[in-house]
Amino acid sequence: MEASTATASPRSPSSPARLTGMSWAHFLNDGAANYLPGVLPAILISLNLSVALAGTIMAALLMGQALQPLVGLFADRVGGRVMVALGLAGSSLGGALVGFASGFWPLIGILVMIGISNSFFHPQALAGIRQLGGERPGTAMSVFMVGGEVGRGVWPALASWVVVQWGLEYLWLLALPALATLPFMLRWAPRLPPRAANATPIAWRRHAGPLSRLVAFSTLRSLMILSVVTYVPLMWTQAGGSLTTGAGFITVMLVVGVIGNLGGGRLSDRFGRRPVLMVAMSLSVIMLAAFLLAEGLWLWIVLGVLGVSLFATLPLGILIAQDILPENRSLGSGMALGLSNALAALGVMLLGPVAAHWAPVAPLWVALAGGIVSIVLASGLPEHERTVSARR
Repeated sequence: MEASTATASPRSPSSPARLTGMSWAHFLNDGAANYLPGVLPAILISLNLSVALAGTIMAALLMGQALQPLVGLFADRVGGRVMVALGLAGSSLGGALVGFASGFWPLIGILVMIGISNSFFHPQALAGIRQLGGERPGTAMSVFMVGGEVGRGVWPALASWVVVQWGLEYLWLLALPALATLPFMLRWAPRLPPRAANATPIAWRRHAGPLSRLVAFSTLRSLMILSVVTYVPLMWTQAGGSLTTGAGFITVMLVVGVIGNLGGGRLSDRFGRRPVLMVAMSLSVIMLAAFLLAEGLWLWIVLGVLGVSLFATLPLGILIAQDILPENRSLGSGMALGLSNALAALGVMLLGPVAAHWAPVAPLWVALAGGIVSIVLASGLPEHERTVSARR
């Protein structure tokens, strides 16, 4: 019992300033690491690549996130906070280099570097955020996730504007805010205690069932997100639309989805995580089906609602993983976010030939079917004990 409590991070009073700073760092990291869909049509044209490779290129960006569980395990063992700063630095540097890629393989190498850097940033940051939330970890996680989702939403549109105005080689401009932020990272990031050498070992046999169900749920949820951000801009440009408008679809879904990030965490503090997950994923399935049948202004409205419902589930999955592995919260975070994103990226890669053979809309129907399965998986996820203050 003493070993267990020694490894768990004690609750800290809420720290709004540090939480805001960490959310800003998340904005920069995820923006640099996820603007690719907004400029992917231009990259395919510039490097003379087939649409069938779109999924492979996106997978290269995200497969490095499969390292998040290993990085999380290491982060739990050593503690500290330096990996958060290293991750932000690597993601921003890689994002600056994308525009200088001279061919397919150099581009793949740069994207893998970004994915690995992303793996450094997230597990330690996600575990530390819980310290800043006091008695409302769901709300704190939501605020942190908002920064990442806004970054993922704004950066594709901003990157596409830079490319249209000046060309791919000027994407390095997007790395400047991160360079200015890096000196402050070690002040904002919570310092995690190292896991005690005599701490209770992870009971993998007991945790295997809940973790497997959670990873499967998170993978199918991520497949919906990645399919939309990868193939909707390609659908639009192939139909004769502009690069910036195609990127604008992503921006609307991800930025409006911030409402879901905030609302999902707050609702879970009040009503529990499992009910919120089930309702949000049910709405997500309905909205994706509506998008595939909509046209005109309705496309934008439906994408906004889809973003709200999908991103309401993100902080909840991470908190559930941390509850399953309370002595290894960085590891749990890495499994809920990084491993599931990597598996979803593999799915997007396999859907590339499907998009080339039929149309870029075909992978979205596959993702829709996966969303239906995710609702069933959500119904079996473990619930957490809510504190009295959180119920009020």
